[in-house]
Amino acid sequence: MTLNGERIDHGNIEWFRQNTSAIFTDFHLFDEYLGFDDPDLDDRANRYLDMLAIGDKARVLDGRLSTTALSQGQRKRLALVTAMLEDRPIYLFDEWAADQEPRFRDRFYREILGDLAARGKTVVVITHDDRYFDVADTLIRLDVGVQQSTASPHATPGEHRR
Repeated sequence: MTLNGERIDHGNIEWFRQNTSAIFTDFHLFDEYLGFDDPDLDDRANRYLDMLAIGDKARVLDGRLSTTALSQGQRKRLALVTAMLEDRPIYLFDEWAADQEPRFRDRFYREILGDLAARGKTVVVITHDDRYFDVADTLIRLDVGVQQSTASPHATPGEHRR
């Protein structure tokens, strides 16, 4: 893998890890926010919980989540709160919206990803949901792990690279 033309390898992988927030399909949630030196952590986390429509299900007090015993979609929203609190320059979402109800899936693709991009974040989304391919700046299609094509969803017909 490369980033801005530089190959990510053993020499710089730690930088990549420290600058990336990733939510994979198989993820783990911690109920305590460790390593955050932010006196406003509870307030910021609770604003994100409200924004993600789970503030009535979970709250943060003294850097600790009140619960993680939620549905899979709601747990992914808790993971998104953590990623947003980390505020790293790179976000990676692996099938994040697959467990979301349709209304919230649309909000994720149409609002949240746009907000992250507007804040200058690099956002990589792995999805099979072609209804949202139009929100991508660059669309990379894979078939059995092999890159098949790269395109801009906003390109005119014929403006497609193989």
